[in-house]
Amino acid sequence: MANRNVGSQIYASILVNSIYAMVNYPVTLINTLLAPLSILAVVTFASHGTLLPVAAEGALIMNMVSSGTSMQGDLSHLKNDMRLQDMVVSSPTGPGIYITGMALSEIVYSIPTLAVLVVFNILFVHLTALGSVVLFLDMATIFTFSVSLGFLLSTLSSDIVQSWAFSGILSPILTTIPPVYYPISYIPLPFRYLAYISPTTYSAQIAQNAAHFISITPQLEAVYWAVLLSLTGVLSYLALKRSRWRDV
Repeated sequence: MANRNVGSQIYASILVNSIYAMVNYPVTLINTLLAPLSILAVVTFASHGTLLPVAAEGALIMNMVSSGTSMQGDLSHLKNDMRLQDMVVSSPTGPGIYITGMALSEIVYSIPTLAVLVVFNILFVHLTALGSVVLFLDMATIFTFSVSLGFLLSTLSSDIVQSWAFSGILSPILTTIPPVYYPISYIPLPFRYLAYISPTTYSAQIAQNAAHFISITPQLEAVYWAVLLSLTGVLSYLALKRSRWRDV
């Protein structure tokens, strides 16, 4: 019975946050697709096509990050305008199930965009079986990080306008400025070290190494994984245990 209730709660999140918009407002799917593809196109044209494979991987990372962080806007709307979080708080549903349901709804909402980006990666990024596994785990980790960040910010936001401001700040900091669509070697020293402030730099380095666009030692890759997983773990803990789940 408990598993059935959890499944129903997650299914309800998917219906409310993704299926409804996809069916009634399909134009929003175009907006989701244009964001990663527009930067991919600019980087490809500027590099005369040489960075197309790298940019294709970068578009995947951007989509994962954008899907996770954009959740804070959806959650802020449901919390402040629809008062949904008040109802959830008074029910047996905890923040963990709530986050899981909303995160899965973002994945469902991103399926059309993911399908296009996966095709691009199949065509232009030639991964081995091991590389594909590494890329999948990398995408899952950075998505978890982004979801946790989005949920944490949504509990702190008091208005949807404030959430839009957060989104405007997070997008360039996490996906546009860092070396996601291009190799980090393109950033001149000493500014290159500033790129490591962003968690997406570690994700991009892991992905680019998996596709053999760059070559890093196993020890350095382990460090990148340790940093990325640590940041994701800390942020997930803060989202689940320290976020303002109840209004006081």
